[in-house]
Amino acid sequence: MASQTWQKSSYSAANDNCVEVRAVGGLVELRESDDGELILRTTPDAFADLLHAIKASDLDRFA
Repeated sequence: MASQTWQKSSYSAANDNCVEVRAVGGLVELRESDDGELILRTTPDAFADLLHAIKASDLDRFA
């Protein structure tokens, strides 16, 4: 990831309630599109682990 532009999932379509992501300075940043002031930062490895857990439905029990 080498982008400093916020990106959202193509699944979001025109919906503004989504999580946006970008890469900055070797970190991955996440924010909600409707509250851009709160930004979470993590490592690319931790972000990849989160994506794998989501895709594997490992987090569904917390819903």
